[in-house]
Amino acid sequence: MNEIHASLAQNLRALPRGAWILFFGTFLNKFGTFVMPFLAIYMTGIGYTIGQAGLAIASYGCGVLCASILGGYLADRFGRRKTIVLSMFSGAVAMLCLSQARSLPTYALFASFAGLTGELYRPASSALLADLVPAGQRVTAFAAYRMAFNAGWAFGPAVAGLLAKKSFLWLFVGDAATSVLFGLVALFALPAGLRGTRAENTLVETFRVLRDDRRFRQIVCAALLVGLVFVQAFSTMSLEITRAGFSPATYGLVISLNGVLVVLCELPLTTITKRFPTRSVIALGYVLIALGFGSNALTRTIPLLLLTITLFTFGEMISMPVASAYVADLAPAHQRGLYMGTYGLVWSVASICGPSLGMYLFSINHIALWLICAVLGLAASAIIFAGQRNQTPQDSAPSPNAVATSTTTPG
Repeated sequence: MNEIHASLAQNLRALPRGAWILFFGTFLNKFGTFVMPFLAIYMTGIGYTIGQAGLAIASYGCGVLCASILGGYLADRFGRRKTIVLSMFSGAVAMLCLSQARSLPTYALFASFAGLTGELYRPASSALLADLVPAGQRVTAFAAYRMAFNAGWAFGPAVAGLLAKKSFLWLFVGDAATSVLFGLVALFALPAGLRGTRAENTLVETFRVLRDDRRFRQIVCAALLVGLVFVQAFSTMSLEITRAGFSPATYGLVISLNGVLVVLCELPLTTITKRFPTRSVIALGYVLIALGFGSNALTRTIPLLLLTITLFTFGEMISMPVASAYVADLAPAHQRGLYMGTYGLVWSVASICGPSLGMYLFSINHIALWLICAVLGLAASAIIFAGQRNQTPQDSAPSPNAVATSTTTPG
């Protein structure tokens, strides 16, 4: 089958059974992400201040940051499936511990423990997907993986809201239960993927890879810049919309368009993006993200709000599955956990630093914030384009052909 011109249905049918099990487990786990969206409401409801609740949430973010590094190491050292199982079972324990916290230090401690254990699986899952999916199918595979992730995240909080009406304890129990279920699915149904190696994938090794692998270094730097921009959608953009005189409900409605478009359009788009050079597709997506967020500097109207969401969402859908597949293709098989973990790490850094930086700039000059976002997005695109001056066959070929030439070379 010609992978470039295959239909979406053909591409999906070609995915191995193990990939579909991974998608199901990911949906199940993200559907059960009950606690973190409601942790601030829970803590302020029992007497903590907003600042104290923010400290607990920041502690969770620090745990996620560490998980990106440790998860990649464990995936390469001990194996993909073992890391996923460890993450799910230890994450369930962490959630139950968090439910029993009775002081701010214990909330911060167990929240960081929950972030660390609950997100260890992410680099391992990405590495396992790259192990399972053969050349030519990774863009579709990562798009399907993202859809499972986003669909679970979209439906889970609604169920969590219903559980919270009964008792907040049910949020912790439900979150832990879905983690255990994914752990059981991983233990008994997931293939092992590449078995653990003796590769020393430490933090020092991460810096060595970034130093030696030019293409990986470029995609990581570009992802950090575009990540700082993209997280504004879920922080300062709400302030921009309410500043313009619209209600919070308006923000909720327009931002929901992002999720709807991702679920409906991202997978079909992969049948088009796979036909073009990998780095060109990523760079185009980053340009659309830059234009989308830059358009926030214009006078706010409902049509312009919809244009903003549509632009950056199409940029997201075009660039992100291809970028994930590109990173997986760059990685030597024994270092896929390290590569995927490092790529996830820069997004974690953006998620932690981006909102606070955005809030600071917004407080000074809201127009300057959005113009800076446009510049950062265009700079990310320029980094990707600049790398094509010394392009390799992988960078200039459509994605399926790229995969075939890259899985055995570190770049």
